[in-house]
Amino acid sequence: MKLPSPLYPGRLLRRYQRFFADVELDDGRIVIAHTPNTGSMLQCAISGHRVLISAAVNPLRKLPWTLELIEVNGSWVDTHTHRTNRVVEEGLRSGAIAEFVGYDVRSEVPYHDSRIDFLLQRGGEKAFVEVKNVTLCSSDGVASFPDAVTDRGQKHLRELARAQEEGYRAVIFFLVQRKEATSFSPADSIDPRYGQLLREVTAAGVEVLAYRSVVTKEMTSVGVRIPVCL
Repeated sequence: MKLPSPLYPGRLLRRYQRFFADVELDDGRIVIAHTPNTGSMLQCAISGHRVLISAAVNPLRKLPWTLELIEVNGSWVDTHTHRTNRVVEEGLRSGAIAEFVGYDVRSEVPYHDSRIDFLLQRGGEKAFVEVKNVTLCSSDGVASFPDAVTDRGQKHLRELARAQEEGYRAVIFFLVQRKEATSFSPADSIDPRYGQLLREVTAAGVEVLAYRSVVTKEMTSVGVRIPVCL
């Protein structure tokens, strides 16, 4: 998926109140950028890290800048969680995700009293897919989720387990944004209940997929699948 253009380089001064980031642009200006990420952004939202931000098209928007990418360990990380589903949808439609080649794709599908990111259908088979953006990675290449306790993420796992019980194929899909990642595991040290629940629903039949993204200054796309270690 193409990123907004142009992107303006700078460095992160601080991230605060979840949705705000002070950025010093390379031209010396200090601006406030919207941060479209509700997580802790652990390892990413660190003062001094290089960033790329975009300018809003709408002149009436409260914050005219948006934080798009952060450089971590020499590689760009896409922390823009509002973009994650669109990147995965593009991968689904283009055949980049081997497990779902040939499926029809519907997004934001109602399911009981909630919504699930994607409903995929091929013939009589239906699959619910819930997507998560992963920006954490240990020094030995293990990517992990979540980066903060997530009641919402736990709810999504329970919804997938319910779908599986009702006869659907149910999949939790982790899009790993760290180039150095070679495998994925839940972040038990951050949210042990999420890790426990992930193992429980997997044992009951929910599938877990992890794909590493490819992130450049111009685009983010689905790359290769990496092993999941539970």
